[in-house]
Amino acid sequence: MKLLMVLMLAALPLHCYAGSGCPLVEEVISKTIDPEVSKTEYKEFLQEFIDNDVTANAIDELKQCFLNQSDETLDSVGVLMQAIYDSRFCDNF
Repeated sequence: MKLLMVLMLAALPLHCYAGSGCPLVEEVISKTIDPEVSKTEYKEFLQEFIDNDVTANAIDELKQCFLNQSDETLDSVGVLMQAIYDSRFCDNF
């Protein structure tokens, strides 16, 4: 499950251009890995993308997965995302 979450977050920037090309994706990822953002705040931020209870529950579960992680793991996800943004595969964007 954790690997799926990391792969999903790694694929998001490729969908909407990497780096600062898509500030919305960067902000979603930032709020996802920020332990100070509650599930309620996270869901409010993503409210425009929630169209049913299944999506709302998935968002809650996604945020809870990251809330259950240590600060070290969350820092590592941030480093991973920065490495993706800085990779040669994102140079074209």
